[in-house]
Amino acid sequence: MGAVLHTLNWRMPADQLAYTIGHAGDEVIIVDAGLTELLAPVLARLPETVRHIVVAGRGGREALSGFTGEVHDYEQLISGHPGDYPWEERLDERAAAMICYTTGTTGKPKGVVYSHRSIYLHTFQVLTPSHYNISPHDTLFPIAPMFHAGGWCIPHAALFTGAELLLPDRFTQAASLAHMIDQGRPTFSAAVPTVWSSLLEELDTGTYDTRSLTRAYVGGSACPPALMAAYRDRYSIELLQGWGMTETMGLVSAAVPPRGVGADEEWAFRVSQGRFPPSVEFRLVGPDGAAAPHDGVATGELQLRGPDVTCAYHGGDEASQERPAEYFTADGWLRTGDVGAITANGYLRLTDRVKDVIKSGGEFISSVRLENTLMEHSAVIEAAVVAVPDDRWGERPLVAVSLRHGGIDPAELRDFMAERLDAWMVPERWAVLPTVPKTSVGKYDKRAIRDQYVRGLLSIVRLGRHHGDRHTTKQPGLIGM
Repeated sequence: MGAVLHTLNWRMPADQLAYTIGHAGDEVIIVDAGLTELLAPVLARLPETVRHIVVAGRGGREALSGFTGEVHDYEQLISGHPGDYPWEERLDERAAAMICYTTGTTGKPKGVVYSHRSIYLHTFQVLTPSHYNISPHDTLFPIAPMFHAGGWCIPHAALFTGAELLLPDRFTQAASLAHMIDQGRPTFSAAVPTVWSSLLEELDTGTYDTRSLTRAYVGGSACPPALMAAYRDRYSIELLQGWGMTETMGLVSAAVPPRGVGADEEWAFRVSQGRFPPSVEFRLVGPDGAAAPHDGVATGELQLRGPDVTCAYHGGDEASQERPAEYFTADGWLRTGDVGAITANGYLRLTDRVKDVIKSGGEFISSVRLENTLMEHSAVIEAAVVAVPDDRWGERPLVAVSLRHGGIDPAELRDFMAERLDAWMVPERWAVLPTVPKTSVGKYDKRAIRDQYVRGLLSIVRLGRHHGDRHTTKQPGLIGM
């Protein structure tokens, strides 16, 4: 058609959703009848460019009564049309085909445009055995929503191969997902770590048949090795870790072990973020701006470029606004904001996000390492670690954790970590929550945790770093306490 698809993130706050609609210049909104009530609060904020709303499914139109343009029923709209649409014959392969927006956890959401060419090339890339390894015999179950980097290209992969596609709609609660696995018999799935964590709790009830599902991808943030081991040992499901961003059309690296390694050696590769495909250039840049060697030891910020890596954001009145130095280098590389090392054979091992590294007393503490250690404890369901201000050390880690029924005292978790980490890394501040805050795409919302701490909205347990050292009981989370 030559049109551009913008997958709307219905989990965004109304003001952010309206902003992305206006920023993208959307003209037609297609909405499921069951979601019109979520669209209703946005109607008053819609830009004049939006002239049509098409409702797919029965009902729901009454919620759109405040829309000043035309509202259509999808089935009626296409009824009587023979399907001989005059398709564009010479559409430029570099023309825009799709736009996805980042989740806006820092500042306004940023639009990333995917071209026909980039989608085509990225789809071929993820189909290979070193990535998704999809065939016509697969049934794909992408739990990553299509507004999250286009569903990590899985819908396109299904189209390319003829694989069946099983979609969860908005019903992504653990019980609903477990039921779909039991009844839909998928062979492949993909989701963020928090989804796999909650789903494991549901599967452990023992009421679901998961034998069809043998492999699944986990991305969006680092997957705790303990979670990967639990799926492998209990259900023979191989969670394959990958890495990617909205800016890279989803996953670009994949932790498939190299040829010729033994079962014991495989694990070291599976818990990495994997290797990049030949089409993607990658480098590590240290704080001094110099390139870091790929020796598995030296660390730096990961920077990328390639046919499926964006080199600018959509919009802005001037070119400088489209390619801010915070996100792009002068020579055209994407600054990912992730810090890590790359081994000599090309495996990426991330240690943290630049903004999430905890700078304590002149030393760096990886929030990912602390989270992974916590997830090894059987009582922990979710764990997120953020940096908070400290009068003595500059910054110290704060743990936000949710526990299984009959959860334990944070002091036991502190002792558990002290057995596995250097004493100076062990957190003193703990917040036990019913569930850890998450973004609209299911990642831990570390910005929200930090904000709640600063505003004194978290109930904090303050512990020393050693067994029995408990200075205070619960108290508000105030800076400098």
